[in-house]
Amino acid sequence: QVQLQESGPGLVKPSQTLSLTCTVSGASIGTKSYYSSWIRQPPGKGLEWIGTIAYSGAPYYNQALKSRTSVSRDTYKNQIILQLGPVTPEDSAVYYCRVWDSGDDYWGQGTQVTVSS
Repeated sequence: QVQLQESGPGLVKPSQTLSLTCTVSGASIGTKSYYSSWIRQPPGKGLEWIGTIAYSGAPYYNQALKSRTSVSRDTYKNQIILQLGPVTPEDSAVYYCRVWDSGDDYWGQGTQVTVSS
């Protein structure tokens, strides 16, 4: 059974950098053709794609967030890492990680991040 678990601070101050980790169990992100993504949902809004790291290691970013975003992975720890900063209150959202390929699609349960002083 594949499980994804997001972790990180629930509260971040404006101008700081948000760092989230997604730990994957039951599947190896480094040995199959998986894509790994971060997505968020601000309160009252729809899902917003943040960025993806391909199985090759190449990253792809939402153009609107690209200058503030880094998506990386640690294949030894089987983790996907998001760094976003500097943050503003508009970055408050539920953040999800996703691992997928042509046949599988797995999501974490999401983690709430609030940006506030």
